[in-house]
Amino acid sequence: MPVTLDSATSQQLLDRFLRYVKVDTRSDEASESSPTTEKQKDLSRMLVEELKALGCEDAAMTEWGYVFATVPSNIPEGHPAAGKVPTIGLIAHVDTYFGTSGKDVKPQIITNYAGDDIVINPDLTLKVADHPNLSKVVGHTVIHTDGTTLLGADDKAGVAEIMTAVAWMKANPEFLHGKIRIAFTTDEEVGRGTEHFDVEAFGADYAYTLDGSDLGEIEDETFCADTANVLIEGHDVHPGYAKDKLVNALRVAAAIIEGIDTRYLPETTEKREPYLHPYIASGDVTKVDLKVLVRAFSNEKLEEREAHLRDVVAKVSTRFPKAKITIKIDESYRNMSYKIREDPKVLDYALEAVERIGVTPVRQAIRGGTDGARLSYMGLLTPNVWAGGQSFHSVNEWVSFEWMTKAVEATLEILTVWVEKSEE
Repeated sequence: MPVTLDSATSQQLLDRFLRYVKVDTRSDEASESSPTTEKQKDLSRMLVEELKALGCEDAAMTEWGYVFATVPSNIPEGHPAAGKVPTIGLIAHVDTYFGTSGKDVKPQIITNYAGDDIVINPDLTLKVADHPNLSKVVGHTVIHTDGTTLLGADDKAGVAEIMTAVAWMKANPEFLHGKIRIAFTTDEEVGRGTEHFDVEAFGADYAYTLDGSDLGEIEDETFCADTANVLIEGHDVHPGYAKDKLVNALRVAAAIIEGIDTRYLPETTEKREPYLHPYIASGDVTKVDLKVLVRAFSNEKLEEREAHLRDVVAKVSTRFPKAKITIKIDESYRNMSYKIREDPKVLDYALEAVERIGVTPVRQAIRGGTDGARLSYMGLLTPNVWAGGQSFHSVNEWVSFEWMTKAVEATLEILTVWVEKSEE
């Protein structure tokens, strides 16, 4: 029978989550250090000590703030699966989104949620009309912010779920599982979560990130992602004597942003539609650095959006011939589905596990990315399991505690499926 968490274990999950979200682990996209903020290590150090207390003797933090640990296999000799079960990795990230404060998080808890709009503070209300998933969690325990920070369910829900699964296995030694490798990464939110991740040293054969949102979702597709770096160089002179001399890099940047087809923006796209997202512009009259995210589910569509951006830049260059505009496109990650298709059992077993716990599995494409996207291209196939967080990256962030509980149960059932399939 699939595992069902008892009330004591569920309380431990809640306690862990509330403890973790109060640690400020906000990453910093402008930083070149690794991790981008030292405070991410505050949570990493906590996790090392907790893992050691749970029997993971090798738990340790690297210089980059990553936490690694092992739960040894407990499959006895003579068992049909002995020596056959692949090593499975469970991964989550400790950092929170750089664009919204994660300091002094004050979680607000609603028990037996009634299904109505949630007044967070006098200036902010979570409306069911704007957050339709609220209608799916009537009767649940809902945790939200006080409206001054994000909550941190992305991805401290995933961290708490993995830690609870480890604790449950320690408390239930009769539950058979293969070798499990645990990893908590830093800087996922700035796209650098796997920058120092040594897949070979990690030693897992397959892995799962717990970093998704809706109940039952198993995500095996991400965007293909690039970042376009547009450098605009103008020429500054005294504005009183600027006629035919001044080249205003700020105006050029504005023209490029305005030139992007509005049909291609994130605020006008959904589902499998690609987008261009100008998200950082820094500089002055003399020079502006403009960053544009390019996202699509296929390499072909990605190239189409990049071609559109290059066309916009070419047209603006004609309009401002004295400006120097250069564009450089850096690869961020690629759609993990290209790799998972090569060995789909890592996905199939997860879908089967979700169904076994009485939840309808939903195979989902992420309009974003996870550490798993890069890891899949580094040789470690890593689809994504839901963690429960909603409206992430914002002061509207909330989570259903029941969805978090189900994520723990699904994780444990995934481990069971791997054992059973290894017996065949």
